[in-house]
Amino acid sequence: MVDVDPPGAEQQAQQPLLQMRGIVKEFPGARALDGVDLEVRPGEVHCLLGQNGAGKSTLIKVLAGAHQPTAGEVLLDGEPVTIPDPVAALGLGIATIYQELDVVDGLTVAENIYLGHELARGGVTRRSDAARNTREILKRLGHPEISPHREVGSLPAAGKQIVSLARALSRDARVVVMDEPSAVLDSEEVENLHRIVRELTADGVAVIYISHRLEEIRQLGHRITVIKDGRTVATSLSVADTPTDDLIKLMTGRAVEYSFPKRPGVPEAAAPVLEVTDLGLGDVFKDVSLTVRAGEIVGLAGLVGSGRSEILETIYGARRATSGTVRLGGKRLRGGVDAAVAAGMGLCPEERKSQGLLLDEPVYRNITLSTFARLAHSGWLDEKAERAAAQEQVEALDLRPASVDRDARTLSGGNQQKALLARWLVHGCRVLLLDEPTRGVDVGARSEIYNLIRRLADDGAAVIVVSSEIPEVLGLADRVLVISDGRAVHDSPADDIDEHAVLDMVMEGSVP
Repeated sequence: MVDVDPPGAEQQAQQPLLQMRGIVKEFPGARALDGVDLEVRPGEVHCLLGQNGAGKSTLIKVLAGAHQPTAGEVLLDGEPVTIPDPVAALGLGIATIYQELDVVDGLTVAENIYLGHELARGGVTRRSDAARNTREILKRLGHPEISPHREVGSLPAAGKQIVSLARALSRDARVVVMDEPSAVLDSEEVENLHRIVRELTADGVAVIYISHRLEEIRQLGHRITVIKDGRTVATSLSVADTPTDDLIKLMTGRAVEYSFPKRPGVPEAAAPVLEVTDLGLGDVFKDVSLTVRAGEIVGLAGLVGSGRSEILETIYGARRATSGTVRLGGKRLRGGVDAAVAAGMGLCPEERKSQGLLLDEPVYRNITLSTFARLAHSGWLDEKAERAAAQEQVEALDLRPASVDRDARTLSGGNQQKALLARWLVHGCRVLLLDEPTRGVDVGARSEIYNLIRRLADDGAAVIVVSSEIPEVLGLADRVLVISDGRAVHDSPADDIDEHAVLDMVMEGSVP
């Protein structure tokens, strides 16, 4: 195991605020953590890196009191502590913001922020005090426009992330764990998040930061701990002094090629598969037109809230268009999602856990979900045929673990994304709509997903990809459509535009 401290006598002299020593966590038939060590100092951003399935989520759930360790110890200020449940963790000053947001949609913003530690006097909840405090916290977070009385379910994913962060700040936490906090944020909101993190650390709060965006680690982090296969393979690495290639090798055990698959070019004679004409959805977006040919990948670039996800959902029939038409293979689509799927269209949504997967169903059932009619005989679903069809895709996509009988919930983020893609491979889609296909996915799985998407296009599928990461759109797509405030402001080959120009357009809403 590599153990290197960053330079600087002052930082080296600091005593650790939090230590996790030899943490082991066993589940029936599996050892998720096999002796993990982590040391975090006051006022630092300590980055926790590792591939999907490395054990990061299990480790932070131990720290949050959601899991009890099989062995090992946790120390605060050098003293051993027991964390039997999440309430105890909060009582110790440890707040966790999960990647899969744990807000309650049916409650208001203020109720979510003070859930579990309600402000009360004489047994009566002080709602006005909670609302006032909530306004102050949201102002500090740079989002005074969010009302404390608004129901959280009406907020976009980025808004829910802000509420989750506000909950942590409401507890005066000493240690804040952030699991992929920027995954649902646009570039402006990411800058605001970084400002908040720096303010926290300036006040002596320790931040454990998990992100697959290595450039973000460079901007924000002080030290790094790397986990691989449930073990600590490097700890206390200096962010400034550790090359990216070294981090990738530590995470994966091998060098990962960052380059995107080669674009073979779409033949001019390739037939249009998907034609969208003057599509609109109320005040969300309007007059969006695009054509995707067989073998072509079109990228939609835009900020969170620009309407890009809603465009995909409307093309798919999950939202009812207020204007315009969608044609697949020259035939106009009518009748919503069922008609789209029947015509050969598939969607991998941004929120794969809540919108795409049946988490408590086995992998094979998730993969065959859209192909039941083909796998049924005399009205009965053939489970043997389901398993065989799913197993073929699991092996082709190198989905791990390879068992098709595991619940989808047990898969890492990258493998859950592969399971969603496998669903549409089994179905034989002509058009594939991908919303944030690499969100929360590690560098190794990300490269595999890029190659898979390109392979689907090379096999004749028409693909649309939405991504918050502009380099991803430019590197993966053949053509780029820039969306700003519900309007398509630019359409060109990816090679004819650069990241700076796209940023100008998504921020300003016009071609520079």
